[in-house]
Amino acid sequence: KMASVGRVVGSLCRNVLQQSVRVEAGMVPLVHHRLLSTGQYQNILVERRGANNNVALIKLNRPKALNALCDALMSELGQALQEQEKDKDVGCIVITGSDRAFAAGADIKEMQQMESFAETYNSNFLNDWNVITGCRKPTIAAVNG
Repeated sequence: KMASVGRVVGSLCRNVLQQSVRVEAGMVPLVHHRLLSTGQYQNILVERRGANNNVALIKLNRPKALNALCDALMSELGQALQEQEKDKDVGCIVITGSDRAFAAGADIKEMQQMESFAETYNSNFLNDWNVITGCRKPTIAAVNG
């Protein structure tokens, strides 16, 4: 049973990503596409994809920083994941980056502003990262390259 679930999820993600690439390249019109980002996010884009609009696509959107994971991005990602978790219409979540980089890792420039490792650790710098591990819906990282 798990193997068939894996095949379905894999097929669904491939279709969503292939459709995304073709749409961004202007190759096909996207019929089943609903943009959810309403300007509330600065560092991510949230869309619905799939034939039934039941796949949440969250795209990291800090291209100049190669999607480095800053506190603001992680906070927005956590908020978006919690919203998708509550939405009964969402069957799975796909997190992706850009063609150039999924994510460069933690934002070192942001961490350099803190004086020591202890300050970084005690400041809850990575607090929002825990939301990702608590998401119960199938969540897939679609990494290009």
